[in-house]
Amino acid sequence: MAITGKPLAATTGAMMFQKGGNAVDAAAAMLAATATMWDVLAWGGETQALIYHPHEKKVFGLNALGVAPTGATASFFKDRGYRYPPDTGPLSAVTPGTPGGLMTMLAEWGRLSLAEVLEPAIEMADGYPIEEETVELIREHRRDLEKWPATSKVFFPHPENEEFPGPLPGEIFRQPELAETLRKLVAAEATALASNQSRKNAIYAANDRFYRGDIAEELVHGTRELGGLITLDDLDRWQVLIEEPVKTSYKGIDVYKLTTWVQGPVMLQALNMLENADLQSMGYNSAAYIHTLYQAMNHAYADRDFYYGDPYFPPDCPLRGLLSREYAQQRYREFNRDHNDPDVRPGDPYPYQGDTNPFTEFLEQWHTRNPQKGTADISEEQMRRGFKMGTTAVQAADREGWIVSVTPSGGWIPAVIAGNTGIGLSQRMQSFVLDTAENPFNVVEPGKRPRSTLTPGIAMKDGVPFLSFSVQGGDSQDQNLLQFFLNIVEWNMTPQQAAEAANINSYQMRGSFDDHPSSPGSLDLRDDLPGETRKALKEMGYQLSFKARTSGPINAILFDVEHGTMWGAASNFGEDYGIGW
Repeated sequence: MAITGKPLAATTGAMMFQKGGNAVDAAAAMLAATATMWDVLAWGGETQALIYHPHEKKVFGLNALGVAPTGATASFFKDRGYRYPPDTGPLSAVTPGTPGGLMTMLAEWGRLSLAEVLEPAIEMADGYPIEEETVELIREHRRDLEKWPATSKVFFPHPENEEFPGPLPGEIFRQPELAETLRKLVAAEATALASNQSRKNAIYAANDRFYRGDIAEELVHGTRELGGLITLDDLDRWQVLIEEPVKTSYKGIDVYKLTTWVQGPVMLQALNMLENADLQSMGYNSAAYIHTLYQAMNHAYADRDFYYGDPYFPPDCPLRGLLSREYAQQRYREFNRDHNDPDVRPGDPYPYQGDTNPFTEFLEQWHTRNPQKGTADISEEQMRRGFKMGTTAVQAADREGWIVSVTPSGGWIPAVIAGNTGIGLSQRMQSFVLDTAENPFNVVEPGKRPRSTLTPGIAMKDGVPFLSFSVQGGDSQDQNLLQFFLNIVEWNMTPQQAAEAANINSYQMRGSFDDHPSSPGSLDLRDDLPGETRKALKEMGYQLSFKARTSGPINAILFDVEHGTMWGAASNFGEDYGIGW
């Protein structure tokens, strides 16, 4: 089964199965295709994955998030008048992660060659019929895209058309520079294979060409001539990390997430809190149920906003305390049962791991609403769009038992394309903070990963795979995935029902994009919510907004152990699509 954000991209995953590849090959092909299609990400963005290895019976984490380049310090940005690193342009770029993540995943766990996996993406870079959604993004961000010559050259193939020089829906959209870069990777693999290197080493030879060879040189040149900071040393030092994921157990189901360089532990913290509640007695999407979910999410996200960051840099995140059952019980006791608390603050997990909190002075000053950026000068639509930025979702599984869950992102339109590489760069730098008092774990520093929102999930039940799931949507991702998981576990929905079900979205936490806004009490609800529930929520202090769909596009696979089958889901939110056989 292969599921992702676009039908053409899902087809590339299915093609890998037809070639004899496994789920890792399929996921890599879908990643390549979505990046080529600018499906709210690009080749210079970031990738992470949870991968279930059926023979080792173990879930692995893949960390391919780029890092802040040389010179990217808090003082650098403060001296230039920034409250946070910028959200667009060359100074928003961290080092590219997606190429390294794709090639590492393929080399370590795939079966096919890089040439086979990249073949559909190369064909698409040569030209594919562009979708209306992408055209509208180009149109919306025309002013930014025209600032950067290499970018403008790609996105505006009709400079003679003053009204709109970009492609039209259905037009064959060509990216010759990107096609050439991808062909260089394939050529590096072929050269290595011709010298009798192994399949694995040949793929890593292609990786070296990207990060240390002529591609790297052009990428750095193209970035720095626009004022970016990425150096050849930055690319050379960066590496993909294979990690141990974190997990919790909810009613006997083990849920795996990536650690604090993304927001994944948020969902685990929320589940730990909610296990203290009798959700079913409240009734599905009742006012009490919605209120309880909202409070759990706000408490978990407040901890994220203060404690999460790159675990490979000091200070050490108090993760053991954050994920302890006792800490979750304490946070659950802090819930206001009758009214929304507009100033939920981070807790103190240190005592729950036998330590003393070194940041109590910052905690005393910390408030939910961000003093660096309120909502007075940002529209409601801008705020909501910032909370749901970018990303796509990739799910793949095969009969051998391989499972891959990915939420790749970065380099969404408007991205800077680096010189003649065709590679759109990430804008993830904006997720750092500049003030230690705001989050001492996520202050920008060269070589450090920004705390990202990207958060795939895998769940195991009775020691075997139960569910693989991911969603796009910035800060809303773990909100949506939490509700999707509860829809299946608590409310006995099928995966497709759960993916299409009504969700809620909180904007009370600090956003990870733009100027990190927050809006305490703001709540998105589906427009079919009954009137009595609306009335009860208003009385609890919520400001309600209603929409036809209230989650990002959730993609998932449920594993039916009894029948030996898979249940796939591709949300009805956007163009997400799945193919099974």
